[in-house]
Amino acid sequence: MIIKLSPQRRDDELVVSKRGDVLTINTERFDFREIPEGAVLPASAVDCEFIVGDITRLDGELMLTLLLPCSADASAAATYPADIVNPSDGNVRFPQ
Repeated sequence: MIIKLSPQRRDDELVVSKRGDVLTINTERFDFREIPEGAVLPASAVDCEFIVGDITRLDGELMLTLLLPCSADASAAATYPADIVNPSDGNVRFPQ
């Protein structure tokens, strides 16, 4: 899985946990296991304000973009975040 981050100045919180291709985003579960190789699921088909880009599977890797809320004093790591590649199952750590 590759999670791209799109930072945005916001005061709300993003909490994500991962188990395989299933993400829980702020307590809501999203199961992406059925997305086949080469398919594109438009972000508009997923009822989640934090999913801001299409979800795809390329070379077996699920790829998606999440909105990353950033405070006014966010670090450079948060405002210019690197992709999260192959995160372990459990809570996903985001730059602060």
